[in-house]
Amino acid sequence: MGLLALVWELVSRGTGASIPSPQDTLAQAAVIFSDPFYSKGPNDQGIGWNILSSLKRVAVGFGLAAAVGIPAGFLIGRFTFLSRMFNPLISLLRPVSPLAWLPIGLLVFKGADPAAIWTIFICSIWPMIINTAVGVQRVPQDYMNVARVLNLSEWKIVTKILFPAVLPYVLTGVRLAIGVAWLVIVAAEMLTGGVGIGFWVWDEWNNLNVAHIIIAIFVVGIVGLLLEQMLMLIAKRFSYE
Repeated sequence: MGLLALVWELVSRGTGASIPSPQDTLAQAAVIFSDPFYSKGPNDQGIGWNILSSLKRVAVGFGLAAAVGIPAGFLIGRFTFLSRMFNPLISLLRPVSPLAWLPIGLLVFKGADPAAIWTIFICSIWPMIINTAVGVQRVPQDYMNVARVLNLSEWKIVTKILFPAVLPYVLTGVRLAIGVAWLVIVAAEMLTGGVGIGFWVWDEWNNLNVAHIIIAIFVVGIVGLLLEQMLMLIAKRFSYE
């Protein structure tokens, strides 16, 4: 962090202060966070409201992705014919850039908010599907043989064998997906507008306020770090013994 601040200071001096120095940026941050929840109209709101709006979109899109992706991962991992059916489709769609999905969302849903949520959904679903499916496929065959000998129902197999064994993989997929979701929302909001941290960054760029852009970069990084650390703490509480 000290090295970063030193390089930042040198870049600021080398560019004739067109890039604000750490001290100037810190002073601007103190002003911004002194009243983060002010509201002077739909296009002039504090950074706190923008962060909350982005988190709300992420929560909805991410929640929908988890509701669809985790059960889909179980099915794909459990049944070979589903795995053969969907693996080529996943391999085709997973590398698509998040912003390529945004126009489809705007066309279908006719609104910026649903389009942003759709983009989060379609981009964050893949890590959960893939990790869950891999976890199911890596359950030791001995466990499945015992289930077959005991004549367990499919529901018992899922709840007593697969779910406990696959839970660490599921949580890894969730942790990766939340990082993707937070990454996507910033880019989507830059294009859709409204209230959100991505729109706030773009608005400050239009105002040529570089210090606020740098502050937003740190805010995005810190919020993303906190989300990931929170999920890591949850993941560490679950292990299959």
